[in-house]
Amino acid sequence: MFKRVWLWGVASFLGAGGVAQAASIPDCAGPVEIDSVRILRVERTNDVLVLRDGRAIHMEGIVLPRGAKDHAPSMIADQAFDALGRFVKGRELTVTAVNPKEDRYDRVRGQIFNGDSAEPWLQRALLARGLARVDIAPDRGECADELYAAEAQARASHLGLWSVPAYQVRTPEGLGGDTGTFQVVEGQVLSADVKDGRAYLDFGPDYKTDFTITIAPADMANFRDAGVDPRDYQGKRIRVRGFVQQLNGPEIEIAGPKQVEMVQ
Repeated sequence: MFKRVWLWGVASFLGAGGVAQAASIPDCAGPVEIDSVRILRVERTNDVLVLRDGRAIHMEGIVLPRGAKDHAPSMIADQAFDALGRFVKGRELTVTAVNPKEDRYDRVRGQIFNGDSAEPWLQRALLARGLARVDIAPDRGECADELYAAEAQARASHLGLWSVPAYQVRTPEGLGGDTGTFQVVEGQVLSADVKDGRAYLDFGPDYKTDFTITIAPADMANFRDAGVDPRDYQGKRIRVRGFVQQLNGPEIEIAGPKQVEMVQ
């Protein structure tokens, strides 16, 4: 199964019959920040693309599989890295960005496009093949709907990482061995409250043992700015993602409403 998925993914990256299509940049991606550039190398440890002039590009909106760090086989991580290399190496790329354009390491936070590929948008191409997961930063929510849709397509088809148990969507009760890993969790919020400025979304009757989503007081402003009251999640079925911690049971701290998907 992995082999079939991978071969299809490579063919799609290279384009059917080698026919190149012009890059189509969606409005949500923002204006062009860097145009017609080539990559010197891809840094596997942090998924950064280093340009020939020394600048570095962070692939905004996605996280690649990490193999052992995800408590998962290395095969999917290897496939994702190989696919990324095929997309960017030796090709002219366009990078778009919206504010804030750089992270604390002075890396450009961009959406990346390759006009020589059948699927010109790097992030969406990786997501649609199950070679990445969505990871929306609270201060950069551009193209969230498009990225989530691409991920959902791959998840429904069990492509790439979505065919591996380590990457399956977790239930609130099934997070026991996932501490320290990035997970996608889906369930119904039993209760939601704000105490001392911090929001708590609990998925069970005992906060000391059940799964909880928390929102720090400093991050509550992101929800207010978006017109979202976390208490309104009570009774709703949602999908959330982030790194699992252990504090009175498994916990994920989120910082913005784009990290939450409403599940019908």
